[in-house]
Amino acid sequence: MKTLGTASVAALRQYVRAANAQGLDTSALFSNAGLDASILQTDDERINGEQFQAFIRLLCEQSNNPILGLETGDFVQPGSYSVLGYITMSSATLGEAVARIAPFEKLVGDMGTTQIAGSGDHIKLIWACNYTDPVVRPQMVDNVFASWINYARWLADNNAASPVEVHLEHPSPGPELESAYTERWGCPVRFRSNEDAIVLHKDLLGTPLRQPDPLLRKTLEAHALSQLATLETDTALTNRVKHSIRKQLMHGITRQDMVADHLGMTSRTLQRKLSQEGVSYQQLLDEVRQAMAEDFLTNSELGIPEIALRLGYSETTSFHRKFKAETGKTPGEFRASRQAT
Repeated sequence: MKTLGTASVAALRQYVRAANAQGLDTSALFSNAGLDASILQTDDERINGEQFQAFIRLLCEQSNNPILGLETGDFVQPGSYSVLGYITMSSATLGEAVARIAPFEKLVGDMGTTQIAGSGDHIKLIWACNYTDPVVRPQMVDNVFASWINYARWLADNNAASPVEVHLEHPSPGPELESAYTERWGCPVRFRSNEDAIVLHKDLLGTPLRQPDPLLRKTLEAHALSQLATLETDTALTNRVKHSIRKQLMHGITRQDMVADHLGMTSRTLQRKLSQEGVSYQQLLDEVRQAMAEDFLTNSELGIPEIALRLGYSETTSFHRKFKAETGKTPGEFRASRQAT
């Protein structure tokens, strides 16, 4: 199952600042999204994308604000972009800062990917949002573009700097609210476009920034590359967890603490690391169980109650119910279909 990856706590903080400014009950948002509010006190933690999407969905519902994403862009800070924010802040020109987005945006989160395209006197920053919730997606795009434009103006110390135009896939929020976009961005906004993109004049890329520091930028980029490598290496953890789960299931054991112990960490640490990769222990357990169940049913003569026992189910009926939910067939029907082929 494809997940929404992870998001940095820094990205979450921007939405929380916006919610607090509107007087919304953020404690309820955290609780209902399955998040612990104490995570805001950390710098390196990440949350899974599904929880981040749920948080934003709940914020949209509670605020009942059709331009929430646009307004949350007003709360952007350098820290909103994790180390990427400080890399861009130490860049010499706006063009140099823009060029750092695509290589390092994963540090902010897996919410989307940036592509830069050039044509004549213009360049286009195209952002492909990975989030799928129809309520969250347009607000996320608005937030990203509003944040980029506000942050670029701050970097360049020029509040009048504006794109040539902005293209948005989502429909207009209504004529009475369109002015909120054009007043903030100082350019035409094309709704129902075939892509989400900001069009800039190439001359704007030469704009000098307020705090250029080449040595600091190189140091920060080295740190960012190290963080990226850690994120990429951590993805191997799911394979290790699955392998350990398989070994435990051979004895009918499904305990997370025993898997964690086998991997040399506490159950809490395992849970945190898996969350950073956008998965949970239960997800991995379900995936391994399903794969092993199909293998047993296809390649062994074990009875279904025995298979259920080996997979750690306390009751055969639980195994039946779970298996049918996954495949649309009972274990017996699945075995019969495999034998018939």
